[in-house]
Amino acid sequence: MRELAWGIAATGGIARTVGAAIVAEPGMRVAAVGSRDLGRAAALAAELGAPAAYGSYAELCADPSVDAVYVATPHAQHLEVAAAAIAAGKAVLCEKPLAATVADAELMVKLAREAGVFLMEAMWMRFNPLIRMLAADPRFGEIRSVHASFGFTAPYDPAHRLWAPELGGGALLDLGIYPFGLAQLLLGMPAEMRVTGSLAPSGVDAEAAGVLAYPGGRWALVETSLRGDYPNRASVVGTHLRADIEAPFWAPERMVLSGPGLERPEEHVLDPADNGYAGELREVRDALAAGRTESAVMPLDESLAMMGLLADARRQIS
Repeated sequence: MRELAWGIAATGGIARTVGAAIVAEPGMRVAAVGSRDLGRAAALAAELGAPAAYGSYAELCADPSVDAVYVATPHAQHLEVAAAAIAAGKAVLCEKPLAATVADAELMVKLAREAGVFLMEAMWMRFNPLIRMLAADPRFGEIRSVHASFGFTAPYDPAHRLWAPELGGGALLDLGIYPFGLAQLLLGMPAEMRVTGSLAPSGVDAEAAGVLAYPGGRWALVETSLRGDYPNRASVVGTHLRADIEAPFWAPERMVLSGPGLERPEEHVLDPADNGYAGELREVRDALAAGRTESAVMPLDESLAMMGLLADARRQIS
């Protein structure tokens, strides 16, 4: 396959980080950057060596030199940008969560499937080699429980995207998707869920803790918060092995396996350069080369299921 040319929609921190990962990946380049602020787009384009910058997302998506669009806007803008890219026939890698609402996510998937265009949620945790090893290791036996937390103290500012409902704010969508997502990856969708938490003055969820119940007595305990610093670690217990995943568990560099299935604990360490960003970029490249429009690692149906689960969790918080 020829060099994969990316367009980057938005210019925030995650756009810069993933843009740098694109530049570092053999066979890929950043062809253009788009933003509602042309000056910011031009600055990031210059930083990443991209020849084009646009002052609108529509212009970015219309650029014939762009093969795939990475959507790094606030959640509430994901549908707008992804729909424009899909209409232009561009593959789409969309930051997590897939959208700000279940309805928006369902429409994005509908548009992509009807057009036969590749769409994937950029859940980089699923592409981390340690997480992938954990999910595929048969030595665990049956996984019985998952415990994961992600929380930090964020100063309250109703205009900031984390606290603003119109920007898709709240702990669940931004942080909680990782502990909930680890449970989904390893245990599937729960048969029952009980969530407690609190709301910010702006109305978004500020913190949440959930117990997810699965058939056969299996369970997950997940926690997320914008009001406190959490351990940000995870543990996974199977009938034969246990995994202790160091912080940040969604992008781990170290994991220890122990239990009756091993003579001594196993330490697995990740090369810091081999993170999930490179993995998700390669997944897009490989899917396009194979003519696939969906990812087997991060399936669209699982992205939609997660949107529904997080919406249910939010409804339970009062």
